[in-house]
Amino acid sequence: MNDKSTATESAKKVFRDEVLAGLARSPRQLPCKFFYDEPGAHLFRQICELPEYYVTRTEIKILRLHGAEIAAVLGPQIELIGLGTGAGTKTQILLQELDRPAVYVPIDISREQLEKSSERFRKMFPNLQILPVAADYLEPFELPLPRHLSSRSVVYFPGSTIGNFEPEAATEFLSRLVELVGEGGGLLIGIDLQKDRHVIEAAYNDNAGVTAKFNKNLLARINRELGADFDLGRWQHYAIYNPAEGRIEIYLMSETDQCVRIGDQTFQFRGGEKILTEYSYKHTIGGFTMLARQAGFEFQQVWTDDQRWFGVFYFIVAN
Repeated sequence: MNDKSTATESAKKVFRDEVLAGLARSPRQLPCKFFYDEPGAHLFRQICELPEYYVTRTEIKILRLHGAEIAAVLGPQIELIGLGTGAGTKTQILLQELDRPAVYVPIDISREQLEKSSERFRKMFPNLQILPVAADYLEPFELPLPRHLSSRSVVYFPGSTIGNFEPEAATEFLSRLVELVGEGGGLLIGIDLQKDRHVIEAAYNDNAGVTAKFNKNLLARINRELGADFDLGRWQHYAIYNPAEGRIEIYLMSETDQCVRIGDQTFQFRGGEKILTEYSYKHTIGGFTMLARQAGFEFQQVWTDDQRWFGVFYFIVAN
């Protein structure tokens, strides 16, 4: 068995183990990181273009408007470490502005998407060393050794993905990034800011139903890869903003009493019972700055849109 086959089998085992563990919990939940198989990644790209989903277009607007200023703050000849950068649209904008970037290390759980975006970037930036890593960045991973010398390491974490972490877990994860970039290193991170709940809820309950398909694709993936028998027609997408916690909560809700089999295991669901598939926290500028400071980062600057719906923050690890 070659390395790629071994990695595929290992990833499938992790998927199975975490799905079974999540469904055995009370309340039940499934990790949102498993949304992004190939069909899921395709659906998410559609979500990013929906009129209700302000997150992606607002972040892109900030990067286009302030890209030169952001690049100047990051400095020349950096090593850019991209976490979950997907198709790389936002990274492309950033790389085009950076002053002679030395190395780009994209890290993504979707191997197919990673290979496609890396090949495209190699053609666009022939002088840039690109070292893709197919890995779950939530778990420990090895950074490849670059051939080109860089002035410093900067993690780029777009899309407000940090919002999927509960605050304590977010602080712990950011502490790992402090260790990853080391003294003088940086973090450029996209954060969805708190705003009117109707704007937020509309973004996760689009009229075209694409987000519902994206959510249900998680069940379809479990059927495809683990031989389960989820009947997608008996599950409903449900997303609601929780103002007390400052987060959107996304669930799959069983419409009837039903039984689902995954291999030799059976799960009973009551009508109205929910499976949590994602939290997405919306932060304030001061609140997120404090959270990052607790992890060991020092705030430098934030760029926002005119409505202050989204922020691109820059932090450094102080010497």
